Amino acid sequence: MTKPLSPAGHARAVLSLGLPLIGGHLAQFAIQVTDTIMVGWYDVEALAALVLAGSLFFTIFIMGSGFAFAVMPVVAAASETGEGDVRIRRVTRMGIWISLLYAGLILPLLLNSEPVLLALGQTEAVAAAAARYLSIAGWGIVPALGVMVLKSYLSALERTGVVLWVTLLAALCNAGVNYLLIFGAFGFPELGLVGAAIASLSVQIVSLAGLVLYALRQFPEHDLFRRVWRPDWPAFAEVFRLGWPISLTNLSEVGLFAFSSILVGWLGTIPLAAHGIAIQCASASFLVHVGLSNAATIRAGKAVGRRDVAGLRRGALVAIALSVGFALLTIAVFLLWPEALLGLFLDPDDPEKPAIIAIGTGLMALAALFQLADGGQVMAHGLLRGVQDTRVPMVISAIAYWPLGLTASYLLGFPMGFGAIGVWIGLVIGLAAAGAMLMARFWRHSLPRLAV
Repeated sequence: MTKPLSPAGHARAVLSLGLPLIGGHLAQFAIQVTDTIMVGWYDVEALAALVLAGSLFFTIFIMGSGFAFAVMPVVAAASETGEGDVRIRRVTRMGIWISLLYAGLILPLLLNSEPVLLALGQTEAVAAAAARYLSIAGWGIVPALGVMVLKSYLSALERTGVVLWVTLLAALCNAGVNYLLIFGAFGFPELGLVGAAIASLSVQIVSLAGLVLYALRQFPEHDLFRRVWRPDWPAFAEVFRLGWPISLTNLSEVGLFAFSSILVGWLGTIPLAAHGIAIQCASASFLVHVGLSNAATIRAGKAVGRRDVAGLRRGALVAIALSVGFALLTIAVFLLWPEALLGLFLDPDDPEKPAIIAIGTGLMALAALFQLADGGQVMAHGLLRGVQDTRVPMVISAIAYWPLGLTASYLLGFPMGFGAIGVWIGLVIGLAAAGAMLMARFWRHSLPRLAV
């Protein structure tokens, strides 16, 4: 029998998995930031088109990623059982199947996006440019979802280091190809926004190829692609059952933040600029919690595979403590140095800088509150996914994010007159409600159910 881990042992296990995943998430974030900066250097209208196209692509991508996330806890649990290799192959292969089916269904929308963007009220010029970008970059939904499945598979097998290195190399390659094709450096054609689209697609294809080769080399016993064309309906149903609630949960959370930006946009350019900067800061810190949550999913999945309820309980407490510890550190940074953080995103000579910082300072204080609320809800999601509980958490999240969070944002921001601050208070309310209800679900339902 395996000796129970001490709290320090659990902390080491979570961090050994979580730190590379955190690095990988931050590297992925860096790819988005690099695209924004380099296209912004090239042309302002191209930047507007990129932001619009990127928002549509990300929304569709994060929704489809639910099936990849579903692979992680099942593979983690299977790795602790005697029939692990066969089950791992079946589940991962069907995760790829479902992700590719989703990509095939959604691809026509990405390749013919101009009517959709015009219907959303975008200008003809920006909608046309965004559609040109997506006519190339949209094909990337296929390799991008494949990459997500393989990242989940490898992370569940505790190979998070390769996930980090592949993402770091992708970030570097993306920046290099962007430079060559956006600006036409070293004799390459100057393609502007089209060059950014080619770079994005190329990097996703190369990332997928790298992970496929690594998986085949390191885990030949899984033989992932043997008779890959043959359906495995029981495994297909299992991944789909776990994955579709995660997809809708992802969509509801992305929708909450998208609509918060729309609400703040009603207040004017300066509040929207302050909101955008504060969201960037909160997003960067949130990725640390996401990495810890992914590690918690893996550790919980392995405990489920071993039927180790006591280890699951101790591991959950340690993962939550690590998330809270990082949240407290970030709260201190956001409260003590808000102007310095806001200033990183602003031109020192911009005449609107003082007004943006004045609003942004209040938003950064609320971003500090975000840390406990957002960290709590994403950690609860990670633990619940680890024990393969996704359907009720989807309902809980939808209620917390929309009827509670978004309604509070609107009422506090407009009828009650608090403006951008009110919108953000509503976001905190929604996220805190989600965190409280999801944690209650894990401790009062999911964990006791496993102990029976």
